[in-house]
Amino acid sequence: MKKTIKYIFIIGLLAVINACSDFDEINQDPNAASEDQVNVMWMLNKSITDAQMDPHIQERIFVYYWMDAARMQYFGALTSGYNSDAFNHDYLNSYVSSWMKSAKQMIDLADRQLVNNKLTSEHDIAMTKNLKEVGRIWYVYLLSEFTDNFGPAPLDPFQEKTPTYSSVKDVYYFMLDELKDAQSKIDVNVKPDDSEKKFDRAYEFDFTKWKKYANAMRMRLAMRLSEIDAAKAKTEFEDAAKSDYIASTDDIFRVKERDGWDPLAGVMSRSWNDFTMGSTFANIIVGLGGVKTADLITADKYKPYIKGENYLGRRLQDHWPTYTNDPYTGFFMDGLPYSIDPRFFTLYSLPLDNEHKYNPTTVKKDGKDVINSDSIFFVNKVAEEVPKGEKPTKVDSVNIKYSINGYNNGNWGDAGSANGIYGNYYKTAPVLQKVYRESKNHRVFYGDWESYFLIAEAAVRGWNVPLSAKEAYEKGIKASFSYSNADESHLSTYLASKAYNRVGTSVSWDHTAEPPASVEMDIVNGYTHKAEKFTYKYPIASQTFYGKALNDQLTKIITQKYIAQMPWLALEVWNDHRRLGLPFFENLAVEKPLTRMSWLTQENAKNSQSYKFFPQRIRYPSSLENSNPNGYNQALDFLGEGNDVFTPLWWAKH
Repeated sequence: MKKTIKYIFIIGLLAVINACSDFDEINQDPNAASEDQVNVMWMLNKSITDAQMDPHIQERIFVYYWMDAARMQYFGALTSGYNSDAFNHDYLNSYVSSWMKSAKQMIDLADRQLVNNKLTSEHDIAMTKNLKEVGRIWYVYLLSEFTDNFGPAPLDPFQEKTPTYSSVKDVYYFMLDELKDAQSKIDVNVKPDDSEKKFDRAYEFDFTKWKKYANAMRMRLAMRLSEIDAAKAKTEFEDAAKSDYIASTDDIFRVKERDGWDPLAGVMSRSWNDFTMGSTFANIIVGLGGVKTADLITADKYKPYIKGENYLGRRLQDHWPTYTNDPYTGFFMDGLPYSIDPRFFTLYSLPLDNEHKYNPTTVKKDGKDVINSDSIFFVNKVAEEVPKGEKPTKVDSVNIKYSINGYNNGNWGDAGSANGIYGNYYKTAPVLQKVYRESKNHRVFYGDWESYFLIAEAAVRGWNVPLSAKEAYEKGIKASFSYSNADESHLSTYLASKAYNRVGTSVSWDHTAEPPASVEMDIVNGYTHKAEKFTYKYPIASQTFYGKALNDQLTKIITQKYIAQMPWLALEVWNDHRRLGLPFFENLAVEKPLTRMSWLTQENAKNSQSYKFFPQRIRYPSSLENSNPNGYNQALDFLGEGNDVFTPLWWAKH
């Protein structure tokens, strides 16, 4: 039942919110006053606030689309080609009628107030000049989100009733120019009054930080062009990196969440969403960094569940999908792996542990906590349940307590039907920590770690940047450890580690040796319960979407960037994968045909990857075609391959 609800997206549980949310007093309505009375900072506040996404939008776009496409959870919406016209309409409409409109109105009003001498004090004049440039910077972020989701976009959708659409290339060139010009015109000596600071939810009008954000955004957008327009990418990136950018925790662009039903509610706060760990993240973090699990979680209760260094898991191949290139398919880790990335325990809670969302009731017996019978789970199919002609399989109890597993999206076929663990994935796998799901955090739009990983990538490409590739890479990891509250005492061990994770990537910058084709591991046969040896095979580099290596320095950078961006920056993870094919995303399971991805078959799912195996964009809603057919046709002409989820954007790898 739980799984069924997830696949129909719980539509019946959601109500469409009223267009005018009940904000606090700082969300003043600029439309309720005459133009001379309006302070442009009100409009900036409205745009930034609304763009946090109300629960109606955030669940559909941030959770169902971005987190799914970025493999930040086990779900199976956009990854399998699902794209709702209604969802897309509501999202696009929010951009045009609220977020971008408020930002553009702010910019235009600031111009008019400055030209028409409507401001009465030197402070107001100086603030308004800066606010205009801040509005331009924020408008670029909104435009980048628009074009990275849909593709071709109108540069100014408010100039005419039926706006003209521009190519993704032209949109990117416009955004890069805007960022460069806007930050150059900000006067960092202007200081806001205390009464004004509350109208900027990100930086309280610290204009030095807004300049840093503009330069950081310029690096992000320049790097997006690295595979399609390398000369432009290099020029823009090098110029931006000469100036100050987001480089410390204090500079992070983030907005405080709050509980409720308005745009400031947490983007992952809906109680019915599980945020179960998927196989992509599990394969990347298990074994990565060589830090022992026993050194990360030291409580006695965990010790009996920590496995040996060479232990792969319990093999249950009849109950896991066969047609996928997930190297770990067929296995269940019935406990805690010997080593794991230290950030795992700050991101996820373990099955049957205290913080797990579906932790069962505990009772006291003889003064000790006793967990109910769900501490083991059955995977079985008795003879009378087996379709005619199939071999009956029975598996005794499998321990799920503290187990670390992620599940692959796709169609598991009969294997899934026979698998009680998979059928209760939200109880039997780690789920995202409560700190990210309770509207008590800050939504991050740009973290300091991203700047360092971008500079590391630029250095690998031979561009002129202020840090060496290794220095930037290690600074990015350190910044991520710091933000996620991972134990930094393990950082030196982590950075020096040559241990491969399940997809053949290590941490050490100087260790670029590719993993062996295979390695012998210890397993338990899930059907005989006997200890055995198993030949584990890493992915074959030439058969991945990236296609070049499993452990080169670019793979290391993007792997670490992926972990660091969890869970806030799913859109950027999706952007990196579309651009580079990194990090390694396994193919969906194809035990039975996928109705929306007929080109991914049992024949090619195990040994190849293509851009069409992964979602590339969000479709324009039908309402756009109806309301602006000329603009819609312009957009499709620029796309070239139609209004489809699997049509790649100009800058994407294809």
